[in-house]
Amino acid sequence: MDLTPRHSTKARRGAARLAHGAAFLLLAAGCAVGPDYKRPEVAMPAAFKEDAGWKTAAPSDRTRRGPWWEVFSDPVLNDLEAQVEASNLTIVQAVDNYEEARQIARSDRTGYLPTIGALGSAQRSKVPASESLPGRGLTSSTYAAELQASWEPDFWGKLRRTVEADVATAQSDAANVASARLSMQGTLAQDYVALRAADDEIRLLENAVEAYRRTVSITKNKYAVGVAARSDIITAQTQLDSTRAQLIGVGVQRAQFEHAIAVLLGKAPADFSIARRPAMGITMPQVPAQMPSSLLERRPDVASAERLAAAANAKVGIQTAAYYPTFSISGAAGYEGSPLNQLITTPFKFWTLGAQATDTLLDWGQRHDVVLSARAAYEAAAANYRQTVLTALQQVEDNLAGLRILNSEAGVEQDAVNEAVQAAQIALNEYNAGTVDFTTVVAAQVTELTNRETALGIVSSQLTSSVALIQALGGGWTSAELPSPAKVVAH
Repeated sequence: MDLTPRHSTKARRGAARLAHGAAFLLLAAGCAVGPDYKRPEVAMPAAFKEDAGWKTAAPSDRTRRGPWWEVFSDPVLNDLEAQVEASNLTIVQAVDNYEEARQIARSDRTGYLPTIGALGSAQRSKVPASESLPGRGLTSSTYAAELQASWEPDFWGKLRRTVEADVATAQSDAANVASARLSMQGTLAQDYVALRAADDEIRLLENAVEAYRRTVSITKNKYAVGVAARSDIITAQTQLDSTRAQLIGVGVQRAQFEHAIAVLLGKAPADFSIARRPAMGITMPQVPAQMPSSLLERRPDVASAERLAAAANAKVGIQTAAYYPTFSISGAAGYEGSPLNQLITTPFKFWTLGAQATDTLLDWGQRHDVVLSARAAYEAAAANYRQTVLTALQQVEDNLAGLRILNSEAGVEQDAVNEAVQAAQIALNEYNAGTVDFTTVVAAQVTELTNRETALGIVSSQLTSSVALIQALGGGWTSAELPSPAKVVAH
């Protein structure tokens, strides 16, 4: 179509205005008021204080390993850990919390798009007869069909900051899922260690009961031939009954650990059991070395606290946007008229288009106070993040120290067990020979049993501390497993 110069100039001016308007919208779309987020700084030591014997973390230490509980080389534990991730109700609750946060982020993200609605109506009316309108009156029908649309441009980034906060909150909840999973896995492993330690103590007490029965038999034989007092029999029988009662008590503890494991697996205790076995069968693991700084990437609770700080920072921008005016564009188009068969024709067509801007001129400092409140909330979230990091460092140091001390204690205690076994045997031999009284035998046997129980307790503590150390180091999780913003809002 040919255009005269006047029309051509007018078209060019219209195009220029359109281009300028589009440029303004693009420029405004790139504007988001409020501070851009930077991870809160936290001082990290170069190495752990209790890292004696650990090597410096190599790059391979930063790669993800397999399920951490496999270092204990226990098939039963492996099977239980596989079940807890699928059926533990605490983990299920954390997953649902993440899904809720994700849906909130998706819902707020739709604010980028205009809202579109439709309206349809039909009305029939009758005017009664009159002098000017003789007969039976006038009946008329009116029909309408309308399409409505409205849009609020995100000039100051309030919506973008809202989505940013939503995504960070959802990522925090995703980290909470990992934290809940690690916590339940660790609790299961510790309960399982305690159950197997109870099995070992039951076996230890059963052996002691059998040995004390033999001692009772010896005292009875000696009493029968007149070389032992009646009190020796009573003392031996008392020792036997006391140990039998202790054995029953440990059985109660074992049952309670079994019940706790059942609940962790999302099962009723009545429907679950773990068979005893002749030996503990849990390998003492070697926990791989890490650097303190790796906790920032490996601890899900640290990642959760960091994401909450990011969400709080975005909320400062949301409140700052209240200083600026809001704009909205709305329009409608449709048809209205009668009769129905002529409705969709040009004479019955209508449309509207409008824009609106609103701003608060005087709020007596309310917006300022709200922004200061949001900034304070961010500072609190940043402080919580730093505290979470410090707590993580403490937990690692605590368990490193515990393992170091327990390893030394285990060697000394094993020597004590060996010596107590010899002392008890010597005392029994001397009693049979008539050179010592029976109280010497009882004291030696009590010392032997006590040292054996202490040694077993140390082994159990070593395994429990190993589990706690693995948990403190993040259990092989990394922040790279957090869902990306695109994944959070994806359908």
